[in-house]
Amino acid sequence: MEASLKAKSVLITGCSRGIGLEFVKQFVRLPSPPAHIFASCRSPDTAYELQQISKDNPSVTVLKIDVEDMSTIENAALQVEQILVGRGLNLLINNAGFLFREEKIEDVTEEKMLSTYKVNTVGPVFVTKRFLPLIRKAAQTYGKDEYSTSRAAIMNISSIWSSIDYNEMARHYSYRCSKIALNMVSKNLSIELAADKILVINLNPGWVRTDLGGPNGSISTEESVNGLMNVMATRTKEHNALFYDFKGALLPW
Repeated sequence: MEASLKAKSVLITGCSRGIGLEFVKQFVRLPSPPAHIFASCRSPDTAYELQQISKDNPSVTVLKIDVEDMSTIENAALQVEQILVGRGLNLLINNAGFLFREEKIEDVTEEKMLSTYKVNTVGPVFVTKRFLPLIRKAAQTYGKDEYSTSRAAIMNISSIWSSIDYNEMARHYSYRCSKIALNMVSKNLSIELAADKILVINLNPGWVRTDLGGPNGSISTEESVNGLMNVMATRTKEHNALFYDFKGALLPW
């Protein structure tokens, strides 16, 4: 890793496997890891690898967040508030996501569209809404003029499939549309939170070999997350509200 994140606290959704789990692994290996790494997932009891990481690293707290269940978001926020004891949350990474593989319009159903939108768009909105007071507290505490992921930031894991300019093969209607909507969420937040100087960025992790990306992905979770961590560590005010891939390249909407 070329640059190093220095956030004192981070919360990540979707940590039982794939990119989310790899985020946790790489955060604990930082030269100066966060004092608090809140790793959330839908089913903590069966997230065995994540639970083992938590046992080996006291900085890691495993939380239950099902982004389709508002009560789990509320309960997790109450736990985080208790642990932080008046301190703010520096970094929120909205990573949890879901994909149906519709190859053509005939494969699309109302249930697929709505359930994907609920996970990939509605979920990040309400996670952000509930944790925003803690992120604002961090913004007030850790310097007033700096836009950075070490101070106060929201990173939304999007996808190159959300780019209208890059769409040359169609397919995946529900996923593409939900991630386009997530891009707009980020843009809205960047404008609304400008007075707080909270950094908001969309990130494309690449085609990663995960359960979601499939076995034929072009990169590993290690390579993807290492790149994303470096990109996050180097984003400042000039990058606010923009869309970057895991190599730091600016992507079109």
